[in-house]
Amino acid sequence: QVQLAESGGGLVQAGGSLRLSCVGTGRRSFSVHIMAWFRQSPAKEREFVAGINWSGESTAYADSVKGRFTISRDNDNNMVYLQMNSLEPEDTAVYFCAASPRLSVTMDEKSYSTWGQGTQVTVSS
Repeated sequence: QVQLAESGGGLVQAGGSLRLSCVGTGRRSFSVHIMAWFRQSPAKEREFVAGINWSGESTAYADSVKGRFTISRDNDNNMVYLQMNSLEPEDTAVYFCAASPRLSVTMDEKSYSTWGQGTQVTVSS
């Protein structure tokens, strides 16, 4: 089992950028997992933001973040990142890193068995 810990959240003005990081620790190889970012705001259920397969060659994004957010991973250092540009107040949420043993990226949160504690992102208007 891999354990996940997010960092990089904070307060930013609309139009600004943040980069979230997630480090994986544990005995199982980080590289075998599908990795994803989800987010949850008080007014909404948790939603898929972006996902990446084990090699980094396949990615998926929610329509609301396409063209603004980029997910990437560094298996050598057990890291996954979410670069967020052109941030909007609607992006305000707690962002979670998640891992899935599946072979292909899925937006279904039920497929993700390991979750981090989350990091708060607040975008002011």
